Amino acid sequence: MEKNSNASPWSEDNDAIQQLALEDCAKRQRIDHSVSVLVLPAGQCKLAVRFAQLDAQVTVADLNERQREIEGRILASGLAGNIHFAETELPAPPATDAGAPYDIIVFRHGLCALPYAQAKLLIRQLMQKLKIGGKLYLSILGLHSELGEGYAGREQSIYERYSPLSPSIARKYDIHGEVCLYSERDLFLLLLESGASVLRTLTTTWGNVKAVAVRV
Repeated sequence: MEKNSNASPWSEDNDAIQQLALEDCAKRQRIDHSVSVLVLPAGQCKLAVRFAQLDAQVTVADLNERQREIEGRILASGLAGNIHFAETELPAPPATDAGAPYDIIVFRHGLCALPYAQAKLLIRQLMQKLKIGGKLYLSILGLHSELGEGYAGREQSIYERYSPLSPSIARKYDIHGEVCLYSERDLFLLLLESGASVLRTLTTTWGNVKAVAVRV
């Protein structure tokens, strides 16, 4: 889990799975000279800007209430011609498919807010938005990270696991409501059951889990 001054388990900087996605984008750009990317949620748009700097066409998907803020960040980047906003609210996929089918989708966080069955449906829908050979880069909060300490769903199967974090952990990371935390094996299962071909899974030093999957 990435630690920072805002007590957030997520970071847009130096993330291994995001770096793999950027490297994939650069390789595709050298071959095809036209790469389409979906990033959700937008965060501070740092990742979207890095893709746009590689000359990719980027769609950032986030809540409608964040549209003005996000479009301001896009304008400030000087890359408004390469980055576009799409409204989304989980568990629904983005409302517009202006950039689809995509070469790359980066799902940075948010999946843990859904029960497993809804998460599986959403991943299946996102895989359908990829080109054949397109890749999904996914990060998710780990069952064996600090977030799992005192977590009521720790001993439940992934199919039933959906519980609040312990009060102290929820306050520390400002994650309230029920969540589904994943082991690396759980994430592998999610992708397989969603119809994805799994290329790689990993567990970070801090216990979060990540994966790369491809549409075949």
